[in-house]
Amino acid sequence: MRNAEEFVALVRDETGLAVTIEHLDAGFDQVPGWDSLHLLRLTTVLERETGRTLSFPDVLEAPSLGRLYALAVGE
Repeated sequence: MRNAEEFVALVRDETGLAVTIEHLDAGFDQVPGWDSLHLLRLTTVLERETGRTLSFPDVLEAPSLGRLYALAVGE
């Protein structure tokens, strides 16, 4: 995952949701169809894809996909 576009594609592939780059700055409650199970699944996938362990408290506090992306890439 080299950039935000690849992250969005990964989210789409793993969740089946019609996520776009514009959803990165929206709160999770603004992402159509989003639920907490998507967050758990995506956290696991991001750890596998990046080789990084994500802090689960930080993941739970993330307000958006954009913040989750930043956590995944170490920003």
